[in-house]
Amino acid sequence: MTTHLPTPADDLPLPTPSQEVTRWLDAFGASLERQDITAATELFEPQGYWRDLVTFTWNIKTLEGRPQIAAMLDAQLGSVQPTNWRLEEEASLADGVTEAWLTFETAVARGRGYLRLRGGQAWTLLTTMLELKGFEERKGSRRDRGAQHGVVKDRRNWLDRKAAAEAELGSSRQPYVVIIGGGQGGIALGARLRRLSVPTIIIEKNERPGDSWRKRYHSLCLHDPIWYDHLPYLPFPDDWPVFSPKDKIADWLEMYTRIMELNYWGSSEASSARWDDAAQEWVIRINRAGEEITLRPKQLVLATGMSGIPNQPQFPGMENFQGTQTHSSGFRGGQDWVGKKAVVIGSNNSAHDICADLWEHGADVTMVQRSSTHIATSDSLMELSLGPLYSEEAVASGITTEKADLMFASTPYRALPDVHIPLYKDIAERDADLYKRLEQAGFMLDFGDDGSGLFMKYLRRGSGYYIDVGASELVAQGKVKLRSGVNVSRVNARSVTLSDGSDLPADLIVYATGYGSMNGWAAKLISQEVADKVGKVWGLGSGTNKDPGPWEGELRNMWKPTQVTGLWFHGGNLHQSRHYSLYLSLQLKARMEEIPTPVYGLQEVHHTQ
Repeated sequence: MTTHLPTPADDLPLPTPSQEVTRWLDAFGASLERQDITAATELFEPQGYWRDLVTFTWNIKTLEGRPQIAAMLDAQLGSVQPTNWRLEEEASLADGVTEAWLTFETAVARGRGYLRLRGGQAWTLLTTMLELKGFEERKGSRRDRGAQHGVVKDRRNWLDRKAAAEAELGSSRQPYVVIIGGGQGGIALGARLRRLSVPTIIIEKNERPGDSWRKRYHSLCLHDPIWYDHLPYLPFPDDWPVFSPKDKIADWLEMYTRIMELNYWGSSEASSARWDDAAQEWVIRINRAGEEITLRPKQLVLATGMSGIPNQPQFPGMENFQGTQTHSSGFRGGQDWVGKKAVVIGSNNSAHDICADLWEHGADVTMVQRSSTHIATSDSLMELSLGPLYSEEAVASGITTEKADLMFASTPYRALPDVHIPLYKDIAERDADLYKRLEQAGFMLDFGDDGSGLFMKYLRRGSGYYIDVGASELVAQGKVKLRSGVNVSRVNARSVTLSDGSDLPADLIVYATGYGSMNGWAAKLISQEVADKVGKVWGLGSGTNKDPGPWEGELRNMWKPTQVTGLWFHGGNLHQSRHYSLYLSLQLKARMEEIPTPVYGLQEVHHTQ
């Protein structure tokens, strides 16, 4: 049976946007309830998109076109049992596209969605899981009482109970989840899991929460604006600076960890992990402040950031260098290099920040740019890219962080380049003077393989760009010297020889050469065999530089099931750590409660590193 939306007669008024969406939802819901997959898919454009975050697929999956949508429904509809599709608030119409917030339910969960209609058919549909029925977060009317009224002998107060629970977890009681990595990703996920009553331990090699920020170079500051960077549940105060200094972020993370009562093991490092197939659990060896401990969780999350192990290049003669050489991850600041000669190998975010820091401290700095780099000024990104969703104006217009995140997620990755190409053309015109002066200085610029700019580079390869907060001007003016289109041939006792035969005197060499895939941590902690079974982590399979195909449609292996039982990856920037920690926490909670989680479209492995 095929369902068609009725067409209004010529003499009747056109439906309002809300009426149009309600008609579509009624037809869609009715088709799904009677399991008429053909009728449901015909409500989409032939090349329409459906992006699902856990509700239908128990995965993070984008379906492109009617055949893919039909295949997913054929596999999942019987177990999902979706009902109660409702318009959440008044729909809107602009440029021929009707957009609307919606709610719905499945057999086990409540969800929220975002719909775009063109000509009465769905162009994009986003469905996301909000909560599991019967296993909702402890909040509002479900919050703990916190105190036991009356007279009780041997009473234990909140602190007593908290201390006892912390002492038990990891000794007499095993955690269900162990998170390796206590930066913003591990902390955000830990907060979500605590609210869902999932016993969790976060393992962090640094002593204090926030040390991964606190111990970086002196001038480090977030390049993303504050509205983009809130943590779950506790937004930054409304007088927080637009761009957060590293030590301020570090202190916030430490405070957050305490207030959210996370089981955070600082000064702890996982030395090995293996899967015990008989017991269906991980066996993880932990060195906690000198004490050897074995943990046996059912689920292991690697939350070590979006980057893997630092890429430390090997050049002839490095062992003979008489100065100091370090990867950018080990650089602590320019205060020790006043009047000294520094060579920074690389031209992306870290390279620019480090060059600026060294220049501010009076060093003689040369940047070695080996390949082209995309530059986008922070002001232009804030005004033209992030501003509509993440800004004071967006907040004033009623766009909450949660709404902004869902609107951000509602555009499928396949469609994003078409959105970003005109945006970066506008940025190129707006900042044309800076780009001209950079090119005159010899800097090699690009806007991505297809002109789609910074965010697509971030998704595709996690590198190749710099958000300019001042260092580009130093390069354009020659205050930071530049050698572009060359590589390092060898390192000498007190200099670096480049591929054109020239020498750069050096007291300090900083290798701002990036990081490997996150599955490098899996290889180090578990085994290379397991890392290869997972495959490459991050990237879309766009076929662009450093993002080999085939097309995946989602970030590889992030926040979703992998080919290795009980192994998950969590990371990204603060925005991604906040948003996707919700969906990862719900997947973990469902498994703990033994809710069936039939995964549709499990990530295939095409690249092992």
